[in-house]
Amino acid sequence: MEIVMQWIVLGFSAYMVILSGGSHTAFLGLLCCAALCFFSIRARYRREKKLEELILYLMKLQDNPELPEMTKYSEGQLGVLQSELYKLVVQNQEKSAGALKEKEYLAQMLSDISHQIKTPLTSITIMTDLLKNPNLDEEKRAEFIDKIDSQVNRITWLIRNLLTLSQMDANMLKLKKQDVPLRELLLKSCQPFEILAELKEVELSVEADVDIRLICDEHWTAEAVSNIVKNCIEHTQPGGKVWVFANQNNLATNIVIRDNGEGIAREHLPYIFDRFYKAGNQSGDSVGIGLAMSRQMILLQNGTVSVSSEEGVGTEFHIKMYSEVVI
Repeated sequence: MEIVMQWIVLGFSAYMVILSGGSHTAFLGLLCCAALCFFSIRARYRREKKLEELILYLMKLQDNPELPEMTKYSEGQLGVLQSELYKLVVQNQEKSAGALKEKEYLAQMLSDISHQIKTPLTSITIMTDLLKNPNLDEEKRAEFIDKIDSQVNRITWLIRNLLTLSQMDANMLKLKKQDVPLRELLLKSCQPFEILAELKEVELSVEADVDIRLICDEHWTAEAVSNIVKNCIEHTQPGGKVWVFANQNNLATNIVIRDNGEGIAREHLPYIFDRFYKAGNQSGDSVGIGLAMSRQMILLQNGTVSVSSEEGVGTEFHIKMYSEVVI
């Protein structure tokens, strides 16, 4: 419609030139009008061409998982439209990639859970069948019942820790800011393993000034320390020792957990905090999530954890909780 009106104006101008006898002024007016119409038509053509390019670009996105290259328009409303379209496309692709990653993670998580639960469930099934034997003596019956109870506890522990890891991954775990006496927290972390240490003939000691206090979530920080302490006891030979000690400065609170056990091979050190990773010296009962959960819990509280080790000498875990805790 706009082009038709421009041609009507141009024709009318030419008609006026003819009526006026073709004066110089009228002729110049006609030229100006013609030039205006030409540039207007040219601008409209270019705009429509750019719109077609944008439409084709959006159509390509439907069939192409990768982001196609796009001609850059730097001026005018088309340039703004293109920029906004590009931002929208990138955001949608990022969301799509994130959703795919979450789906893959969920599938891997379910696979890991299935794998870890399969072994204890198989043991429970076998021992349950053995208990059905009416001729089984009482001593064996009591042994099988204890083993079933142990395997059930293992499955419970595994599921609880996997759920905790999932909550942390989804940012659903609510941590508290509590002013905690650090020595009491460390004693609480070690208390569940005093019997294990005694049975293994491993000395377990805690050294921390009673005046040191830490702003953290008491329950989950104790859980993180507990997993590391348990790991150290399990890999320390009879007659060995596990030390837990702490100090504090203006920047951070430092917790060190050290043992003089078998140590960790150099090739395994970079991976011991990875989920479901098992170093060569781990027991068959280990599922490889305790240290992963400890690291994640410490990171969520603006802390860091590192490890150094030497085979045959021992291992040292160093937890650093910075003074300004972000929860």
